[in-house]
Amino acid sequence: MTQQGEYAVVVKSGALDAVATVPGSKSIAHRALICAALARGDSTIKGLPVGDDTQAMLQGLMMLGTTFSLDGADAHIAGSIDLDRMDAITVDANLAGTTARFLTAIGALRRGPITVTGNESLRSRPMKDLHLALEQLGAGVSWQNEKYCLPVTVRRGKSYSHSVQVAADTSSQFVTSLMLIAPMLDKGLTIELTGNIVSLPYIAMSASVMKSFGANVRILDERNIVIDGGGYVGCQFAVEPDASSASYPFAAAAVVGGRVCVNGMSSNMMQGDSRFVDVLRQMGCEVLEDQVGITISRHANEPLRGVDVDMSQISDLVPTLAIVAMFAKTPTRIRKVGFIRNKESDRIGDLASEMRSLGAKVVEHEDGLEILPQVLHSGRCDTHHDHRLAMAFGVAGLKQPGVIIGEPQVVGKSWPQFWEMLEAL
Repeated sequence: MTQQGEYAVVVKSGALDAVATVPGSKSIAHRALICAALARGDSTIKGLPVGDDTQAMLQGLMMLGTTFSLDGADAHIAGSIDLDRMDAITVDANLAGTTARFLTAIGALRRGPITVTGNESLRSRPMKDLHLALEQLGAGVSWQNEKYCLPVTVRRGKSYSHSVQVAADTSSQFVTSLMLIAPMLDKGLTIELTGNIVSLPYIAMSASVMKSFGANVRILDERNIVIDGGGYVGCQFAVEPDASSASYPFAAAAVVGGRVCVNGMSSNMMQGDSRFVDVLRQMGCEVLEDQVGITISRHANEPLRGVDVDMSQISDLVPTLAIVAMFAKTPTRIRKVGFIRNKESDRIGDLASEMRSLGAKVVEHEDGLEILPQVLHSGRCDTHHDHRLAMAFGVAGLKQPGVIIGEPQVVGKSWPQFWEMLEAL
């Protein structure tokens, strides 16, 4: 039930028995769109997700000169970016961090300057490691206000380095941004990752998408990537269902009890977040995979168990797991995700604060959270402009009566139909 600026989650009265369909993977789609926009020849990308972030990416690519047409969830890209255009353009990524970072890297290929900006929240998010790497590569980089933050202006340099180092302890998107432009450099690029590397599955995902468009990418080990020049070739590409989005109906089955199947999910997807089902299995859920998808089930009389888990490689799902943990009979410790304080929200501090508004007992750690068993109560949860907090607390309201979500419209960033899906479970 929705009122202006709020959403009152309706509790489920019995065990779930539902099938859910989730959007296409935003992460995969954005990588594929960049490859297609740089490729020789036409491409068709099937299964694009709707949502504000995808619209921001499409708008940015259109401003860069990409020609495309949309047919439902499919995009046909018929004209690539003209990297020799001299005109100055400004792209507003709104809240889309992926769009901002990927198009900033595209600026290093373009003769004319591109300025990338975003809303206030995005302008405060970390960009330094990417900007430093682009300078090291040889691109011209300048800032309108605070150094290493948006708005940033980037343009092609006089020459390119053949190797670059990039810190990978804050976001894998910095690494992916460099990977995506590497095939467009005459001699390719060798990328060395420094620091405590996070979200490695996303780097592997980037390589897989790039290979589909003809790029020669070799991940030598977890710190060294070699990518040849030669560009991309257009292709037909199908986007997988979004494993991050699937975590919410899966979590609903864990929290409420019963069964939920998500169409199209499988254990051999390129998305690391598909491994979330393994965590739910550890917590006492059953996992069944068949030709339709993956089903998560839990008998209502089978208690949820807490887990101690390193979430550094599936960090987007920390809010989902934290909500499931609120209903477990034993403590849960989430580790090695200190870097998620700089996502759309502080996904440690803000998450913990809103969990406490429902009565949860939560201990913040430098690298994560500990959730202890506690009787919950009704309450209002602020989303802090973060779609993942909104969706996670929506799941909590299926079990705990009286959960009110503030700013429910933020789910439009990745899944505008989320609340309809939740009601249909």
